[in-house]
Amino acid sequence: MIGLLTALCLASAAQGLAGASPCQSTPGVMPLRAAHAHNDYLHPRPILDALEHGFCSVEADVFRVGDDLLVAHERKTLKPERTFRALYLDPLRERVRLNRGRVYPKGPPFTLLVDIKEDGLRVYELLRMVLSEYRDMLTEVRDGKALTRAVTVVLSGDCPRDAVLADRIRHCAVDGRLGDLDSTLPAHAMPIISDRWFGNFRWFGIGPMPEPDREKLAEIVRKAHSAGRRVRFWAAPDRENVWEELLAAGVDMLNVDDLGRLRTFLTARERRLGLP
Repeated sequence: MIGLLTALCLASAAQGLAGASPCQSTPGVMPLRAAHAHNDYLHPRPILDALEHGFCSVEADVFRVGDDLLVAHERKTLKPERTFRALYLDPLRERVRLNRGRVYPKGPPFTLLVDIKEDGLRVYELLRMVLSEYRDMLTEVRDGKALTRAVTVVLSGDCPRDAVLADRIRHCAVDGRLGDLDSTLPAHAMPIISDRWFGNFRWFGIGPMPEPDREKLAEIVRKAHSAGRRVRFWAAPDRENVWEELLAAGVDMLNVDDLGRLRTFLTARERRLGLP
């Protein structure tokens, strides 16, 4: 008789997107801490493609439709079968069970960035309930004390910050902006500072990075890191020289759509620098 977990994996393989099972452990794939899959749900196999490339962070946009949370970039593209549970929470939980409490065996915690597209408070009322059903794998904050587990959920977009942070027990945190660099919130409440690249920086990635931009970037990272927060920029130029500057400055998460290209860049960089 097969075990329960094996049965779950077999069932998932039969039902999974593109015939793939979320129980696959992607043998030999090293986790890439800096790799963040922007709009991950647009890939042929949401979450699975990112995991096979070693990404440690993915982004899912959600809408509330009745008692379901559906994943899409725009309301007009919503499909009833593409639920937040089916595309992300269930595959991640099976993966965590397979790997004995980790998304990657002996790997770092995984970040699930949830971008609430509209109607933030109503979405959070449902999301709070849904996340509580997956508490066994989610980072939890109880009475101000954080317990880090396999997956850390961070809410972005139309996030009702006050409602989230007022919860005595919560299974998610909030995404900060550059205006929050001096915030006194603890890192478990706001673990990431995210913002748009253009509008804050002049450099398009052509030629050397202007020194004022480099100094500004270094100061942003310094402030964020001093508060225990990670840094992410969206809409930055998708150029290797830009990624190199971001990493050199200490930016923690590279926000990309092309999974393979970033993986190639990061693995080559690690070999070049002799990083573990």
